[in-house]
Amino acid sequence: MSETLVTGGSGFLGSHLCDALLARGHGVLCVDNFYTGQRDNIKHLLGHVDFELMRHDVVFPLYVEVDRVFNLACPASPIHYQLDPVQTIKTSVLGAINLLGLAKRLGVPILQASTSEVYGDPEVHPQSETYWGSVNPIGPRSCYDEGKRCAETLFFDYHRQNKVAIKVMRIFNTYGPRMTPDDGRVVSNFIVQALRGEPITIYGTGSQTRSFCYVDDLIGGMLSFMDSPRELTGPVNFGNPFECSMLELAERVVRLAGSKSQLEFRPLPQDDPMQRCPDISVAETELGWQPKVTLEDGLKETIAWFRHRLDV
Repeated sequence: MSETLVTGGSGFLGSHLCDALLARGHGVLCVDNFYTGQRDNIKHLLGHVDFELMRHDVVFPLYVEVDRVFNLACPASPIHYQLDPVQTIKTSVLGAINLLGLAKRLGVPILQASTSEVYGDPEVHPQSETYWGSVNPIGPRSCYDEGKRCAETLFFDYHRQNKVAIKVMRIFNTYGPRMTPDDGRVVSNFIVQALRGEPITIYGTGSQTRSFCYVDDLIGGMLSFMDSPRELTGPVNFGNPFECSMLELAERVVRLAGSKSQLEFRPLPQDDPMQRCPDISVAETELGWQPKVTLEDGLKETIAWFRHRLDV
């Protein structure tokens, strides 16, 4: 049986990845320091014979024996990654160095969960992998944006210099069950506020757009990418190209939650992108991957999960 290392394995995406790997018959070593990861996300796996949990911070070297590595370790929501920006950039950069070193020593493939944030506030639309981005290197979001950009550099340098088999995927806004209620991401914010009957906070005019990919689609793409030929290193965009304004998203959530919440407008945060939408033609062509879950259906599932989680 192959043994797969998943760093950040108790997080939102990581826990879904652990589920999917176990369902496919893989052994899983889940590594997390629980800075933002939640034990509740993986408690149903603790008795599984092929699942092992290790508390560890990837800022420090990791000495294990595995067959492949998925690196998902890093706070991914603005509230969490701005809380300790120095630790955020150390997690991205030192974590990448340590895990690439592990992959080099073992001669195993490694996948980096990068982000659409590498494109910053984009000047082209939609964003393709050939676009280098427009990022503020000294702003409040740069600890995450530049940390992920530097991690991508390290991945490709290890690939060129040390022949490490790499996969770099750029993840666009993903949502679904197991998001944390206080993570500051727009989908969870809107759902929690709607379920509690609180005002829905919209920053700016609400005309800024995002594209939202349901977690099951994203995890399917991640596994397909890891299983693809060695020559396909990426970066490859993964997301749902269906674009939605924040105003439209808020109205959808209120309707689907059966809420009476009103909209409340606030000033736009610094460096908040006005548009974010992936060009997924590489994933479509090279992997035959496309998202299947509609925003309406995904929101229904996510609202139901939050309703149970919040007991409202």
